[in-house]
Amino acid sequence: MERITGVLTGIRNPRTGLAVLDAEQIRDVATTVDGKVRLTLLLAPEDDAALVRDVRQALERLEGVSDVRIDVRDPAQSEPTSARRATTPSPAAAMSSAPQVPARGGSGRALPVMEAAPAPKAPPRVPDPVAYPNLGRLIAISSGKGGVGKSTVAVNLAIALARAGKRVGIMDADIYGPNLPLMLGVDAAPAVRDDKIIPLEAHGVKVISLGFLIEKEQPAIWRGPIVMKIITQFLRDVQWGQLDYLFVDMPPGTGDAQLSLVQATPVHGAVIVTTPQQVAVGDALRGVKMFERTSVPVLGIVENMSYFENPETGTPIALFGSGGGQRLATECDLPLLGQVPIDPRIQEGGDTGRPIVAAEPASRAAQALAGIAQRVMERLDARHG
Repeated sequence: MERITGVLTGIRNPRTGLAVLDAEQIRDVATTVDGKVRLTLLLAPEDDAALVRDVRQALERLEGVSDVRIDVRDPAQSEPTSARRATTPSPAAAMSSAPQVPARGGSGRALPVMEAAPAPKAPPRVPDPVAYPNLGRLIAISSGKGGVGKSTVAVNLAIALARAGKRVGIMDADIYGPNLPLMLGVDAAPAVRDDKIIPLEAHGVKVISLGFLIEKEQPAIWRGPIVMKIITQFLRDVQWGQLDYLFVDMPPGTGDAQLSLVQATPVHGAVIVTTPQQVAVGDALRGVKMFERTSVPVLGIVENMSYFENPETGTPIALFGSGGGQRLATECDLPLLGQVPIDPRIQEGGDTGRPIVAAEPASRAAQALAGIAQRVMERLDARHG
């Protein structure tokens, strides 16, 4: 324990200039006889998440340390007690840690799992949104529920604008189910250069995803403060270069990720994806209202899986009902940006990393998605000039 204390004494918080031990940011240090170390690190929203990496690497360099697990908590959610020390954690004590920028020269797959924190005693301070002019216009692609093809729409809209000559990036904010690596056909640990993560690129689109940074079977069990830090790092610490548009693929619903994004940076517009069924439309309505209440303009509604075209007659068959997207658009006084038909090639392209806009640009579905992308640009131009 003395050696652990000694090495932590030399680590300082860049924001405050204080040693993490002196500032009582380290809590609940625990060790096991086989060299496992677990502790809690109090990290305020304005602190650099790289401090987690510094603590981890310092401990991992100690002789005899076989594993390091770090619980990250917001100080506002922690009891203001002095650092407590234990000697042996429970069997569950080796199951959590927190996000960090990949270490320079490392594999990059180093973002571990955060266990559920206790209910907060007081809400943390909400930081002011930070503008990132180099990211161009930021567009959130969202849905009220899962399974409506939100990520498929996001990927194909991004590729459509890239094919139109725009500089486009896409950020996977669906940290609970990061599917962009599979859908875009890229899966590698991103490089780090000058403390910036270098995004991967596919079909002319720059992309960053939590899926590049954790193992495929690793669950993302994170509460709000950690979600906020991941989204902020993807905006601030990724070397995006100069973009015209940055699409953000949101998780379904109206939870931590949506609120974290609008608190982290100004969002120029949101696109809501639904299917024709009433259950999907009802959930999508809540998504529209959430963005409206956070002063994010909703650009319009996309109805996905609108119909299946009979291959022999060309007759549209409404497998999931009809008119849901238009009813939602009418109720919210928004435009229906487009209807995307069911096409088996959409699913095939998503599974093989060949989105339909890139693989089958002449298909009816690809043309519908390209038309939606064009209308999104027009709506943004009308709002922002």
